[in-house]
Amino acid sequence: MPAQDAAPTLPSLLLLLPFFTALTILLGHKLLKNVSVFLSVASATICFVISVLLLHSQDSNPVLLPFISVGNFKIAIDALIDQQSRGMMLIVTSIGLLVHVFSLGYMKEDAGKVRFFGALSLFMFSMTGIVLAGNLVMMFIFWELVGLSSYLLIGHWFEKASAADASKKAFLTNRIGDFGFMIGILMLFAANHGNVDFVGADGLRESFASGTLHHLAASQPAFMMAAALCLFMGAVGKSAQVPLHVWLPDAMEGPTPVSALIHAATMVAAGVFMLVRCAFVIEASPDAAQVIAWIGGITAIFAALMATQQNDIKRVLAYSTLSQLGYMVMAVGLLAMQVGGHHHEAGPGHPAMFHLYTHAFFKAMLFLGSGAIIYACHHEQDMWKMGGLMKHMPVTFVTFAIGTASLMGIPYITSGFWSKEAILGVAFEVEGGRPLFWIGVVTAMLTAFYMTRLFVVAFFGKPRTDSAHHAVEAPIIMVLPLIILALLTLGSVPLAGVFEAMKPTHAEDHPTVVIASIVALAIGLFGGLFLYKGKDKDPLNIKLFANKFYVDEVYAVIVKVFQDAVAWIVAGLERLIVDGIMARLPAYLAARVGSAARILQGGHLQGYTFLLGLGVLLVVYVVVFVLPSVGH
Repeated sequence: MPAQDAAPTLPSLLLLLPFFTALTILLGHKLLKNVSVFLSVASATICFVISVLLLHSQDSNPVLLPFISVGNFKIAIDALIDQQSRGMMLIVTSIGLLVHVFSLGYMKEDAGKVRFFGALSLFMFSMTGIVLAGNLVMMFIFWELVGLSSYLLIGHWFEKASAADASKKAFLTNRIGDFGFMIGILMLFAANHGNVDFVGADGLRESFASGTLHHLAASQPAFMMAAALCLFMGAVGKSAQVPLHVWLPDAMEGPTPVSALIHAATMVAAGVFMLVRCAFVIEASPDAAQVIAWIGGITAIFAALMATQQNDIKRVLAYSTLSQLGYMVMAVGLLAMQVGGHHHEAGPGHPAMFHLYTHAFFKAMLFLGSGAIIYACHHEQDMWKMGGLMKHMPVTFVTFAIGTASLMGIPYITSGFWSKEAILGVAFEVEGGRPLFWIGVVTAMLTAFYMTRLFVVAFFGKPRTDSAHHAVEAPIIMVLPLIILALLTLGSVPLAGVFEAMKPTHAEDHPTVVIASIVALAIGLFGGLFLYKGKDKDPLNIKLFANKFYVDEVYAVIVKVFQDAVAWIVAGLERLIVDGIMARLPAYLAARVGSAARILQGGHLQGYTFLLGLGVLLVVYVVVFVLPSVGH
């Protein structure tokens, strides 16, 4: 890594500014009041400017805060500035800034507005920490902080039982994945002599290339597979992959700007970012890579099927996010299978990161667009109570159309097409990847179908309710971020080319890939138009998809059964051993002995005489009969 001694001023400011902003707002909001909102927006603006300035910096690995350093054992808050972190940081700060601006209008009348912006700043601090992290320990610390800040944001309207439950569900579900993530870090920590830096003389990347971990991967494949899958568990939780996907749709209970920031573009993308950052671990275990690819593929198609029967506009987009994250995770596994255990610079040119970039802009735009629609329709989220919004909200209609086209992957003219084709191209050419390729194609068809369904039902036809009939375009403070995100969506391919060295020509090497994609798009698009144009209710009623494959219900039964069984066993053990044998039995015996002893201390002379005589007889018996036998 060149420029090792590069000044850490900009990375330090990027990391600490949102932290002190969040601290100031959360501790002094009663004094600062609306000034807190200005501080949060100003902090997001400065962070965005710094991330732009870092685009021209050299690769470096500055130490921001030394923590523990004993021999080879070193834990520090350090930054890894490279192509991958610079690109991801621009995503986080640009979308973060636009969400801050959008929230000025969306949360204008909210009683907890100041608290909301404080939590936004805390989230920005947490995400910048993950992106800048130069070692796994630092990444894990900020990984947990992202979980905390998302808990606060999802449960912003905590007086609503559904929002409070959703925040707890997200927090607990992520802890399951994080436990595996921690075990994976500890395994690598032990195997690499306490060094979990990503780069450096004894860092993980170099160790996997030709050092200790390289030899360990060859001699102990089971250990390396376990380490890779444990790290992947962290991404399963954070990026909502099957079977820990259940928290993400419920997280839509938070304010819509939260959905755009956390659950479309940044937080859920942190799992994919981590997997790409740790790609050398996955590449060292082909079996782990295959598991990861298949979990991504299964998540992609399952979530797409669920999306086809959702009526809440935000939940359709939430399941769409699940599906696209499945694409990205599948790409991580497929590329690792393709590399086949050889050292590979995973960041530049990685199709998962390419899709992450393009998806971040158009999905954030779609979520903010849905927020503008919900705002205009008096907080109505059921798309079957909308309709005719094209005439009432022309700017939102155009921007939403651009986002929808990109998500569907309209050939050659949208960013989503190129990044999706890059993933399908890898699946097509990797040995053993053809089944996943066809899963990806079917997912693309379903994506076109459910987005056509959403777009037609919400924007075309006649208004179905008074709220839709009287809808008007959102305020300029909310519309402006939509326009900027639409421009970024249209320009995200060249941006990705700068950050990830991705050239939009990958799919052209495989005519089958392009043909399959176009056919899938046509089937989904025209199928959606045919079924939903002019309809006032859903002509399809597939309860399995509408009820999300009953996964939540299965989890509820499992938790109830195991929770009740464990509670029954623990209660029984407590009553029998702790309360019975250890506590009550000694007390009972002491009470009985005391009661018996009290009889002998009754104060009656004849009783004492009887005891004296009994004692004399006992002494005579011992002297005459017991002692002589002992002597012999």
